[in-house]
Amino acid sequence: MDLSYNEDKEKRRRLTGEKTIRCCGQGENMEKYGFGVDVGGTSCKLGLFTDSGKLMEKWEIPTDTSEQGEHIIEHVAASLERRQRERGLADEQIIGVGIDTPGIAGRDGVVRGAVNLGWEACPVQEQLKMRLQKKVCVCNDANAAALGELWQGGGRGYRDMVMVTLGTGVGGAVILNGKVLAGAHGIAGEIGHMTVFHKEIERCACGKYGCVEQYASAKGLIRITRQLLEKKDPYTVLVDTPELSAKQILDAAKRGDRLALDAVEVLGKALGSALAAVAEVIDPEVFVIGGGIAGAGEIILRIVQKYYRPDVLPAGADIPFELARLGNDAGMYGSMKLLLDSSDEK
Repeated sequence: MDLSYNEDKEKRRRLTGEKTIRCCGQGENMEKYGFGVDVGGTSCKLGLFTDSGKLMEKWEIPTDTSEQGEHIIEHVAASLERRQRERGLADEQIIGVGIDTPGIAGRDGVVRGAVNLGWEACPVQEQLKMRLQKKVCVCNDANAAALGELWQGGGRGYRDMVMVTLGTGVGGAVILNGKVLAGAHGIAGEIGHMTVFHKEIERCACGKYGCVEQYASAKGLIRITRQLLEKKDPYTVLVDTPELSAKQILDAAKRGDRLALDAVEVLGKALGSALAAVAEVIDPEVFVIGGGIAGAGEIILRIVQKYYRPDVLPAGADIPFELARLGNDAGMYGSMKLLLDSSDEK
């Protein structure tokens, strides 16, 4: 067989940098892919997944919040298009995009109230679909993180799960029978704003008093620690710490520092009592706790369960508590799972 033509073609490809799109001939037999996108206040995390859920590649782009976030979706779309070209993927191989954002994601694909992005109301689904000409599914970021953890993380193997994220604030999400429970107004799972201490005199950022977030978030833990420093014998490694952080408090608690442990006890009582109430309404198979504070590990689970068990009905006392496992990738995974579930429904 004369190979000269094929040899010349290969040489030409190397010299010009041509990319070859390899297909299987039959469209239905081509390998399929999807994109999962997690839009945050400082960066957007993007991932290319196979339709079986394997993460092939991930990358980040800055979140451009200028001009009320007008360019965010445009930049996301451009990055996805560029990655598709670099990978040499045909349009027929891309099943669509799953994307999560802060704020309330309505069934119409419009995101409302994402103030840290500059959005009052942004038609995310419409904008991305028009640009990419592909299927687009939109989800709230906390719900997406929970869906990701259920799929590939701390909730894997379960169908009914409640997830709590302990970070700057306290986020929450409820999943029943493998589906996110958003509620009629998009506020289902707002565990951070359940009222637990009715005598609180400081106002929460939401406008209420005594919310879980005032005690179980990073800001809340710092606030409680400072209050204890003012009231108690300051024999603690945290005394005279100018820039007190949640990590310092948690590290001190793990070393047995009495005042730090007292602060973490307040966190545990607030969250444990709230989750006991949640259990009696939702009756999940598992609680998954994530976020920066959960990075402290077993000490958080232990203290939350200490206050959860006495407050819950006996039938719910042994519901397991797990730590989240996907970290900052949870939103990407959850967005992709949302896309896959939506495709399966059709």
